[in-house]
Amino acid sequence: MNEKKHFVSVFVLAMMNVAVVMSLRGLPIMAKEGLPMIFFLLFASLLFLVPVSLVSAELATGWPEEGGVYRWVKEAFGSNWGFAAIWLQWIQNVIWYPTVLAFAAGAISYMFIDPSLAGNKLFNVIVILAVYWGATFINFAGIKASGRLTTAGVLGGTIFPGILIIVLGIIWLAMGKPVAFEATSHSILPDFSNFDNIAFLAGVVLLFAGMEVGAVHVMDLKDPKSQFPKSIFLAMFVIIAIFTFGSLSIASVLPASQISLNAGLMQAFHDMLDFFHINWLLPVLGFLAAFGAIGGVTAWIAGPSKGLLATAKNGDLPPFLQHVNKNGVQTHILWVQGMIVTAVTLIYLLMPNVSSAFFLLTALTAILYLIMYVLLYLAAIVLRFTKPDVARSYKVPGGKAGMIIVAGLGMAAALFAIIVGFFPPSQLTVGSPALYVIFLFTGSFIFIAAPLVIHKFKKPEWMPRGK
Repeated sequence: MNEKKHFVSVFVLAMMNVAVVMSLRGLPIMAKEGLPMIFFLLFASLLFLVPVSLVSAELATGWPEEGGVYRWVKEAFGSNWGFAAIWLQWIQNVIWYPTVLAFAAGAISYMFIDPSLAGNKLFNVIVILAVYWGATFINFAGIKASGRLTTAGVLGGTIFPGILIIVLGIIWLAMGKPVAFEATSHSILPDFSNFDNIAFLAGVVLLFAGMEVGAVHVMDLKDPKSQFPKSIFLAMFVIIAIFTFGSLSIASVLPASQISLNAGLMQAFHDMLDFFHINWLLPVLGFLAAFGAIGGVTAWIAGPSKGLLATAKNGDLPPFLQHVNKNGVQTHILWVQGMIVTAVTLIYLLMPNVSSAFFLLTALTAILYLIMYVLLYLAAIVLRFTKPDVARSYKVPGGKAGMIIVAGLGMAAALFAIIVGFFPPSQLTVGSPALYVIFLFTGSFIFIAAPLVIHKFKKPEWMPRGK
């Protein structure tokens, strides 16, 4: 007797995509731009979010087997580039941890009623490492141990503070309070005469990354062809609404020059709550914002490394990294991941200030992730031509030409964001611009070359027995 398949609704899949993509840590980055944030949001959503969502949906329905981007790129270009793609997806996430946990450190500083701690480099390093390794040890116990923490973190630490900052911002404007961004922003278009003025674009695009993760659920829809695009546009509406109005709320209260990239959300809450004489809520909100970031990290620590474990089981990594504990967790990969996170976190001690280090790591993360997306788009186009007979429950509309247009637009947006990401932002003091660029080039080269070198020198004995 066949069991009846349970389908998810358009709304449920949309909310799953929102949970994967949206993070309040991005609000200060956009708020620092003022009105031009609207241009960045439109650019990132229409030329990045939509293409990657539609292309990933087709690839996920055509090749639903385990592996995600590893499987898709491997089908198009071979195992070496498939390994490179999943490696980039993994390593960018490793570099991302110190940025999202710096956001948590900024929120925690308000729990102690000492906002100055948010700018203290040593305080940030201690919080990042303590929380990261604590979350890693929780993940050692398996997914059940981290599931409840993650769910509570998303609801209490992301959705609630996001809605609250928007509501307070609306009240702020309704009461006729001064709007900070009006003094410096007069157009939704940034100044294109200098790439330094649009360097934040790479960081904004990164905020919309991750939709390829949700694409694996496209087969859970009753009618993927019509329902998946609806879920994508619903998710996009929610993400854009919270990002736009949340960022405008912060930009309305704080002048751009005063917005801290890791503590901007709490700065805005501080001024708003002080105005409404409900300051006692500040430590509570600091706890919730930090809890949301910690919950997100707990969920992601084991996730991307599972993709790397899949390549290890394919013989692409040494036997040491194929190890799993009694709970099925890839502990050796997580130990290596943790050591890289620790080393990257120390960059906070070398940069002029916390915001500079925050954006430097954000830029490196964006560049590596966007290169993975270029491989993804190329794979989608190639597979339309080389494997047209593979059944796909969902296809990008318009035949081969439609795929070329959609994937081509996404690729062009990704390449443009990569280029501007190498320019030091005019809104931040980053020390020596030359060192900034050298760091990004060096870091990108090392992390891109690493999987190709590993694949080049892999040995037959790395293949697990029985394969």
